[in-house]
Amino acid sequence: MATSPEIVLVTGASSGIGRELARCFAADGSKLILVARKRDALNALADELRREFKSHIEVLPADLAEPAAPGRIFDYLQAAGTKVDVLVNNAGFGAKGTFAELPLDRQMEMVRVNVTSLTHLTRLFLPGMISRRRGGVLNVASTASFQPGPGMAVYYATKAYVLWLTEAIAEELAETGVTVTALCPGPTVTNFFSAAGGVPSRYFERAAMSAEEVARIGHVAFRRGRVIAVAGFRNRLMAFSTRLAPRSLVRKVAGWLNAAKQSNK
Repeated sequence: MATSPEIVLVTGASSGIGRELARCFAADGSKLILVARKRDALNALADELRREFKSHIEVLPADLAEPAAPGRIFDYLQAAGTKVDVLVNNAGFGAKGTFAELPLDRQMEMVRVNVTSLTHLTRLFLPGMISRRRGGVLNVASTASFQPGPGMAVYYATKAYVLWLTEAIAEELAETGVTVTALCPGPTVTNFFSAAGGVPSRYFERAAMSAEEVARIGHVAFRRGRVIAVAGFRNRLMAFSTRLAPRSLVRKVAGWLNAAKQSNK
């Protein structure tokens, strides 16, 4: 009996790593559901992928900062009889500044997008994958997952949540045929810093990887069933070093780097 084409839902698909992950899955021959706020950008990407890969693409504009958005996405696809095999939780953003000074609304929006919507979507779609013994979840975390981040405290905390949630669920799903992977990029050439309200540091400029390269690493790791994929040797070294260094030093270095992102000095 022929297996139906894989259906992949990608959040935050309109730009950056999400856009490149969509390209990776389109190249596999997967059917795609692209989710982001910007309809025009999604339509442009869908047209590009249809031309290049002859892919079946559905565009689903949604703002994952809205608490009801994950449920609406799930209900819409359920009503259409669409069974999502792979969920790519890429949507997320950061904000630069101290915890006490950043607007509360902005920080709570970050928690809703980076944590709440990711958790909500995963819980909605995962049971179907388990029952079919097929598919998995690719969560985009960050090297920020491995240490606290003074100057971007909530962002770092949300990414730590993503990593630890991924590891726990991956263990729960052993022997089910369903996998969960956390992709942990370091500095990446996207619009992240402009959206976060900072500017790239010289360290960023030296260390940054392309979104295409990061997405390719995450896609390969997911296909191989790896639980954690830290993108790039320099970033793997940094992630490992945080386990060995005193916590006080880890905090200070992260705070210094975040301050450097703002001043570019």
